[in-house]
Amino acid sequence: MNIISKLPWSVLIILCLTLGLAPFTPPHIVEKLGMLFNGELKRAIDWFDLLLHGLPWILLLIRAILAFGTSRTPS
Repeated sequence: MNIISKLPWSVLIILCLTLGLAPFTPPHIVEKLGMLFNGELKRAIDWFDLLLHGLPWILLLIRAILAFGTSRTPS
């Protein structure tokens, strides 16, 4: 988790806005999430695609949890 904490916010945001949303009409991650919720992710390439486009969002979420979840000191 230390590696994720060292990732700059700007890099993660750029990754989310480019790879995380590409192709942009409609965002590919939205299509893949729809397929996941409808039980239509059958082929390995679809799972790989979901992972590829979802990874920047997952990293951003983990980075936010690490940054804001551990910033509070217990009293």
